[in-house]
Amino acid sequence: MYKKLFLAAATAVTLLALGGCATAPAGAVADVPQSVATAAERLRIAMIDPTPAALNQLVADDLSYGHSGGRVDTKASFISDLLDGKSDFVTIVISDQTIKVVGDVAIVRHTLTADTNDSGKPGKVQIKILGVWQKQGADWKLLARQAVRAAP
Repeated sequence: MYKKLFLAAATAVTLLALGGCATAPAGAVADVPQSVATAAERLRIAMIDPTPAALNQLVADDLSYGHSGGRVDTKASFISDLLDGKSDFVTIVISDQTIKVVGDVAIVRHTLTADTNDSGKPGKVQIKILGVWQKQGADWKLLARQAVRAAP
């Protein structure tokens, strides 16, 4: 009993530390939102230090990624841009993250602030992200992502 209570409290503290909230459907296991947060964190790290293995494990084959500038990526183009430096994240800070789990889908919203070096050109970006994650087998995979410019 105490172990379950401790685990639930630890999960809540971790989610609050990530700057967001989590909602799971009735009867869901308490660690489901945390597993989504872990996948989102693994993607943040993989975008800074990309490897084909890490990105392929985190991104769904049917990815649709709408950039704040209007361009739309597929899984192949998203991964290729990260691996070849066309999209080069030097740092990424995630803030104001919220996670809502609905069945086998998770809606993740956050603000992404980053230093970039896209195609060798240094820059800074602050955008709002909507990520749709889907449980595929044992893994959460990014199925859709939409970035919009943050209001000034």
